[in-house]
Amino acid sequence: MHSLQNTTPGTRALVLWSGGLDSTTLLAIARDAGFDPIGLIFSYGQRHSVEVELARREAKAQRLHYHMVELDLRSIGGSALTSDAIDVPQGRSEEELASKAIPNTYVPARNTIFLSYALAWSEVLDLTDIFIGVNALDYSGYPDCRPEYLAAFEALANLACKSTTEAGASVKIHAPLVDRTKAEIIRWGTELGVDYARTWSCYAPQVGSDGGVLACGACDSCQLRRKGFQEAGVPDPTAYA
Repeated sequence: MHSLQNTTPGTRALVLWSGGLDSTTLLAIARDAGFDPIGLIFSYGQRHSVEVELARREAKAQRLHYHMVELDLRSIGGSALTSDAIDVPQGRSEEELASKAIPNTYVPARNTIFLSYALAWSEVLDLTDIFIGVNALDYSGYPDCRPEYLAAFEALANLACKSTTEAGASVKIHAPLVDRTKAEIIRWGTELGVDYARTWSCYAPQVGSDGGVLACGACDSCQLRRKGFQEAGVPDPTAYA
């Protein structure tokens, strides 16, 4: 992974942002390192589409310039996040969460699709730094969250663009959370002033008695979030069903 310290303060960087715990921490990290972040939000037909509206709302609150990409990954399916025919796992044990088996919440080629859009837009914007909040520890076994995947995509990026092959640019994929536990991520974000009450993680949101949206508390993402706050010693501001 690349050094985060930006030697030219104000350099623009593209941040893949969902409004979730990891990506909101990532945004704060990019700013702290001296970058001027631009958000890239994806609405891809995800079951937990509440995250898209929350991300847009938070982007406006933070005065973050962002771009929304709309994809229809539901037409492909193959994941509990993009198909109503596949149930989101609930209440899996710590052993199951730690297993190397890839759960059905894996969305086929999602990060490759996201990074490809980011690469295209970064070339248009004439910037070379792309931030992604993937994590190879508390990550549910997704293959496109591993350091070797990121290194391979970066190598591809530097072979694929006019800016890199003709103009001598060098694309950098920054993944500062890749080797951090959820607790470490939360502590880092807390130090940077991240308000985690304004983030979303749940894969299976539920409607509360007052009509508000609540996190289910039992999906993999909710369990990892809860565990992270407990281990970090930071109060969990999440409203669970």
